Amino acid sequence: MTITRPLPRPAVPLAAVPGAVAALLLRASLAVAESPTPAAAAGDPRSAGQGPGLVGDPLAAIAFVALIALVSIAITIAYVRSTGGSRGGPAAP
Repeated sequence: MTITRPLPRPAVPLAAVPGAVAALLLRASLAVAESPTPAAAAGDPRSAGQGPGLVGDPLAAIAFVALIALVSIAITIAYVRSTGGSRGGPAAP
């Protein structure tokens, strides 16, 4: 004897689905968008004549990153030397 369970009923009655889809499509058609024509202002407003995409000072940014790298190397070396370095134990496999 096999026991059959009834199929679960959908949470939303199927009759409401077409009405919901129609409401969503009507709402989407009422959306107002900007005109596809380009604006009158030309150029990149983020930089003052340096060219497209160059915002700020790239050389200063590179120098700052190099400074951070040098400081982190110096701190690492100081930590290793102050803690005694290698303990002289067997090398890890």
